[in-house]
Amino acid sequence: MKLPAQQLFYPSILNYVCFTPSIFPKMPSSPTRRKPRNCLWIPILLCLFNELSFAEAESSTILLPSQQHNADSVSTTFSAHCPAPDPSLNYRPVIGILSHPGDGASGRLSNATNASYIAASYVKFVESGGARVIPLIFNEPEEILFEKLELVNGILYPGGWAKNGLYYDIVEKIFKKILEKNDAGDHFPVYAICLGFELLSMIVSEDRNILETFDGANQASTLQFVKNINIEGTLFQRFPPELLKKLSTDCLVMQNHHYGISPERMQANQELAKFFKILTTSMDEYNKVQK
Repeated sequence: MKLPAQQLFYPSILNYVCFTPSIFPKMPSSPTRRKPRNCLWIPILLCLFNELSFAEAESSTILLPSQQHNADSVSTTFSAHCPAPDPSLNYRPVIGILSHPGDGASGRLSNATNASYIAASYVKFVESGGARVIPLIFNEPEEILFEKLELVNGILYPGGWAKNGLYYDIVEKIFKKILEKNDAGDHFPVYAICLGFELLSMIVSEDRNILETFDGANQASTLQFVKNINIEGTLFQRFPPELLKKLSTDCLVMQNHHYGISPERMQANQELAKFFKILTTSMDEYNKVQK
């Protein structure tokens, strides 16, 4: 399809004309100043018509990318087609998010003892990466819960407060199933946030008292990368270099928890030291270092 060059230039001309007067100061309203003000349009219009005439002389038509690609007389450096998807990648994975006890509103929505919720922010976070979500209700029958586990490609453990009882038991059972999947060659990622990572630390260490107290509630902080750490294959591998640098110099990270684990305690626990590799550390309000 060929379009006259003038049709594509008109919108930009109108915008240019509409906004140009704003760059000139307002003139006094006296009769002696009116003529120079009106005359300002003359060089502007002349300039615009010269630009239009030059465009018409240069080319009377504008080609679409596909036409440029096929035209012998026009050279192009871009392709008209998008690259083919990588067949080895799943562009629409399904992620299971485990629900947390309560109604998420301090009982204002429901006081039922069997109530549970998933914060919308976790769902939106997963969906923003192109994935879909299946809710895993922590207190539903286990046969249903583990049937759902076979339908997802990964798990997100959310933040919260529940560190014992049925919730702890279900987190542990799901985690053991995930380890079995990965040991069998099924790549099955886990993303644990706040409470989720605290529970995994307790499960892996086989010590329910492994956590330490920190003052990191509602605090912005930096991330300090471990010296000579290799981030290939980690969460940070796709971060641009300038963002990686800013993470260690600017307070870009949100901390909102009271428990964590220090690098010393993690390294002292044989199970944790074997299972996890420390990537970054951060300090709480009183400069106490936590991983």
